[in-house]
Amino acid sequence: MSKIKIAELFYSIQGEGRYMGVPSVFLRTFGCNFKCAGFGMPRGELSKEVEDIAFTHQSMGYKKYEELPLVSTGCDSYASWHPNFKDLSPMLTSDAIADRIAEIIPFGEWRDEHLVITGGEPLLGWQRAYPDLLDHPKMKGLKEITFETNGTQTLQNKFIDYLLDWGDRPGNEITFSVSAKLSASGEVWEEAIRPEIVRMYQDYGFTYLKFVVETEEHFKEVDRAVAQYRAVGFNGPVYVMPQGGVVTPYAANRVKVADWAMTKGYNYSPRLHVDLWGNGWGK
Repeated sequence: MSKIKIAELFYSIQGEGRYMGVPSVFLRTFGCNFKCAGFGMPRGELSKEVEDIAFTHQSMGYKKYEELPLVSTGCDSYASWHPNFKDLSPMLTSDAIADRIAEIIPFGEWRDEHLVITGGEPLLGWQRAYPDLLDHPKMKGLKEITFETNGTQTLQNKFIDYLLDWGDRPGNEITFSVSAKLSASGEVWEEAIRPEIVRMYQDYGFTYLKFVVETEEHFKEVDRAVAQYRAVGFNGPVYVMPQGGVVTPYAANRVKVADWAMTKGYNYSPRLHVDLWGNGWGK
């Protein structure tokens, strides 16, 4: 039986992108190949917020995700990849995950809810485990899966075969929501912008790009990145959304980002969970 290290598993509504507002189960896996410490920081600087919280956890010890502070700079889902927080993410069997999902969805079985597999980076190390979970008897009725990925991980051959089979079942649909990282993330462009990989995704599911932006300079980078994706045959839609994992920076950015999106012809995505709940773990 397969096991997956789970950072969070909760029921909410999708706050971003194509399926914004749709009731969804979020399966957040542990582990990522990026830190994204540049978000919210002056150009060229990296946030130390996450490292400060990680040090506090080592010395004091948070007991659960809900106790962890939110951050205004750096990665807002830091506990799903930072090694200091791996003790808060249990390794669960597919049985345990399916049982928990049946407990949290409204009717105890899949109806119109979507499954969002996110992270961290959900395609980093768990591709081999997903078929066992998705074929579990308690997952019967699931029709929509979104992989929220940074777009840098190649799909494994066995997983490709499974996606083709699952996607061919009547009514099933697979989506790849690619949150590609611009230089504001603090990551190296050539490592973060991988057009050939994203082009591969659209052979196996509906694929779109989603960029976090704050300044006009960021929009210039979006243009540059989109041109690279288009050059290899990517033909999906492009969304932009304001930087800010917590209310204050998000509220300050959203109007100007929406205005710029209209002038560029990109789709605007709010962070609906921030609008509704001010963000937080399990939201």
